[in-house]
Amino acid sequence: MNPGLLLLGFLLGMRHALESDHLAAVASLATRSRSLGETIRQGAVWGLGHTLTLFLFGAVVLVTDRLVPEQLARGLEFAVGLMLLALGLDVLRRLRRERLHIHPHRHADGTLHLHLHAREASHRHDHAHPGFPLRALVVGMMHGMAGSAALILLTLKTVQSPLTGLLYIALFGLGSMAGMAAVSTVIAIPLRLSSQRMQRLHQGLTALVGVVTLGIGGHLVWQIGMVDGLLR
Repeated sequence: MNPGLLLLGFLLGMRHALESDHLAAVASLATRSRSLGETIRQGAVWGLGHTLTLFLFGAVVLVTDRLVPEQLARGLEFAVGLMLLALGLDVLRRLRRERLHIHPHRHADGTLHLHLHAREASHRHDHAHPGFPLRALVVGMMHGMAGSAALILLTLKTVQSPLTGLLYIALFGLGSMAGMAAVSTVIAIPLRLSSQRMQRLHQGLTALVGVVTLGIGGHLVWQIGMVDGLLR
């Protein structure tokens, strides 16, 4: 068993979390979070879902000694592009639904005030205890399936036994969990601060996340579907 290879798996997993489609997905998930802790948890659960499918695909390939068909791998990448389009649209839909509006309010003494509200802000409770982030798990599992082919090919070329290969994939997955939890922290801080103090900036950041996620998803769909010929 090669300790250097296993360490490489962990470090590559952390780097893997920084890929643009992963960042876009987790940033879109972060716009739904109500606290820094919830955002970090979503990032870690994304990594868990990613690890589960990598481990499943890796186990099948390493035990059966059969590679993931190229057409299937491209189809999974195409599905990730569609998923990113859906996530980006969801961010922009929620932003439109919660956009700010101003209305006057007169007190009993006749004093008139203008109140600024997010349309559904009054119905959100920051102290609520969120459940398990199933959406983040599913998104991570989709990314894990799409990224499995290249990872498994690398593993099969460098390992001497299925056990070492599985350990490599497990450490790669742990690295991706740690990396995405750290990235989620970086993404969450400006979103949380702006939501508490600067609503216009918060809306701008949220819109940026939605547009970038749409752009990355659209690029994947076009590249794989049309340029690479999946849909031809």
